[in-house]
Amino acid sequence: MYVFDAPVQPSLAVQGTNDRFPIRRIFCVGRNYEAHTREMGKDPTREAPFFFTKPADAALDTPCTIAYPKLTNNLHHEIELVIAIGKGGSEIAEADVMDHVWGAAVGLDMTRRDLQGEAKTMGRPWDWGKAFDQSAPIGAIKPIADVPSVETARIWLAVNGEIRQDADIADLIWSVREHVSILSHAMTLAPGDIIMTGTPAGVGAVVSGDVITGGVEGIGELEVTIGPRT
Repeated sequence: MYVFDAPVQPSLAVQGTNDRFPIRRIFCVGRNYEAHTREMGKDPTREAPFFFTKPADAALDTPCTIAYPKLTNNLHHEIELVIAIGKGGSEIAEADVMDHVWGAAVGLDMTRRDLQGEAKTMGRPWDWGKAFDQSAPIGAIKPIADVPSVETARIWLAVNGEIRQDADIADLIWSVREHVSILSHAMTLAPGDIIMTGTPAGVGAVVSGDVITGGVEGIGELEVTIGPRT
């Protein structure tokens, strides 16, 4: 018997059904588009990809309204292709990665950029800048059998109808097959793991009242409104 009620299992909607995809962990790939890497002042050579995490309960269905988070004055949007793992495995070969993928979606890696910048300067982890409440709004997951491609598709984001991010997932420095394989060599992946694959150039600040829309062609779209400061 638990000493208090167990938390609700975080989950995401599945397109076209009433089913839910239970979330185990959320992994994020850092700086995985060349133009965004340059935008952030880094060298986009193909050094080994790095990962950070968000708590599973940072995810929420879209459309939604999220609160402007605590401690920041510089909240940024980052649109991303999201990969949902349905079959666990360790040291997965690139050729076998898609056998482990249950579906794909579009998501936002919301970022407290000022806190992330402080962490970078001081050589500290990015958690305070990345892993806060409601920091991962994600659209309904599309089963992989219905996804046209995770190799090429337009990825875009607009704020109040004005396009800010517009690229193609073909521009990923590390492809889905590559970075999922690399991640599986660091730890054993399990059903319910979510991987946010990085954002293209054009990230920027949003304020209370802004409406973010975005999508990945052939996979899905989302809409997120920025609410009042918490």
